[in-house]
Amino acid sequence: MNTHDIATLNLQDIPSISKKMKYYDGELFFGDNITSLPYIANVFRVNFLVVLFCLNGEMKMRINEQEVVVKQNDALFVNSRSLVAIDYTSPDVSCKLVAINSRMAFSLINKSLIDAVMMLQSNPVIPLSADEITLLDKYYELADFKMTHPAFNADRETMLEILKALSIDLLSFISRPEEGTPSILRQGDKLYRRFLYLVTDNVDGHRSVKSYADELCVSPKYLTSVCRQHSNRSASEIITQSLVARIKQMLLYSNMSVKEIASELNFDNLSFFGKFVKKHLGHSPVNYRKLHNYGV
Repeated sequence: MNTHDIATLNLQDIPSISKKMKYYDGELFFGDNITSLPYIANVFRVNFLVVLFCLNGEMKMRINEQEVVVKQNDALFVNSRSLVAIDYTSPDVSCKLVAINSRMAFSLINKSLIDAVMMLQSNPVIPLSADEITLLDKYYELADFKMTHPAFNADRETMLEILKALSIDLLSFISRPEEGTPSILRQGDKLYRRFLYLVTDNVDGHRSVKSYADELCVSPKYLTSVCRQHSNRSASEIITQSLVARIKQMLLYSNMSVKEIASELNFDNLSFFGKFVKKHLGHSPVNYRKLHNYGV
């Protein structure tokens, strides 16, 4: 198939292709093993949110062209609209999978933990301790017991409450403070994470630090200072990194012309877009596509 002809996997598709389905109600899915999902394409887009935790073995994947390795006691977070490629699974891999319609996902998550979700955009694999992975597995076992025991009804409300508890604990593992730091986030921490949320949510290619600073009600100088404290990168560097990742995705996995991509991302003209891509990807947009066998 053409590399830009991306297959799309919707939550509604899973029952027809998964042999390990435990629970499915149209918006929520519990399954025993991701390897039960066939390789529907070299690269496919998921239109739902996925949380996977690995009990054994190893998987190598690409999430939005970022190579990730998922090993025993790792959890993996895949956001809706992500591009996924499964490159390798070891013979002994054992995973639990929860998938949920993105429209209802955040309603299950404590609002104070939404920042942790944003952090997962750049670091989707979360190493967990043996006790933490055991706790997540216990939640799954509880759901499984409800789903399979004839004396109980696995109603949707109960399943959502189990998932909510699982999500809160998982995100609290991500948000846990480093040893010796206060558990309550400082103002700079909150500002930085709100900034990451805005950058991640930016689909129009906005590149002005001032526009983000204005939305966050701080000065560009202060925003950059906070970003350097937390990541050793300026606000502008973070914005550019996110934009370059989006450009790569659009060049390799869309049918849009270079001109259409430039317009979609609000570049003033095609020449400026070409120079931006050449600077950050080392090739012109057209050559970058050729280099990666676009259309082959």
